[in-house]
Amino acid sequence: MGEFYKKIKSLYDKKDLKEEDRKILVHCCCAVCFGYPSQFLKMLGYIPTAYFFNPNIYPEAEHNRRLEELKNYCKKYGFEFYYEKFEPELFYNTVKGYENEPEKGSRCNLCFNLRLKKAAQKAKELNIERFTTTLSVSPHKVSENVFTEGAKVEKEEGVEFMPFDFKKNNGFNITQKIANFNNMYKQNYCGCEFSIRK
Repeated sequence: MGEFYKKIKSLYDKKDLKEEDRKILVHCCCAVCFGYPSQFLKMLGYIPTAYFFNPNIYPEAEHNRRLEELKNYCKKYGFEFYYEKFEPELFYNTVKGYENEPEKGSRCNLCFNLRLKKAAQKAKELNIERFTTTLSVSPHKVSENVFTEGAKVEKEEGVEFMPFDFKKNNGFNITQKIANFNNMYKQNYCGCEFSIRK
């Protein structure tokens, strides 16, 4: 992954890039997890656009609370923000038959693919050439599994997926500090009802 970051750094250190060439769509699972990635990407020269599509979150009140928290963070720090309406049936249809899979297993991979595919489609709609996700910042997620699904989506949708492992270099602790500084709501489970039972 070191070579990946060198490539990104050399590309986005250039001052003559047009604004549209610096944009990146960031799929966000919540405001807390967007804290560090949003600032890290800005330091690299990106212009992050936040995107909230999480039909897996249970219950609806929890979904809406995370959505509002992310809206507030984006407004405070000037990030462009898009979101989709809550349609939990999309998630349940996707993971049907995998409900009893353990956390970090096949069910999570299916969920990653669902959300990343929608993010890639949103990026195309907005004429943004690349996308990434905050999912890798969580210690409850296997980053390589996220990246595998992102690579699949890249091939299917024709939008470049950027495999940033945001939990590296103390990223999770930094995002927690940013959340504390901004008095963010912190959830105590990943998101879906199956993660609560763990």
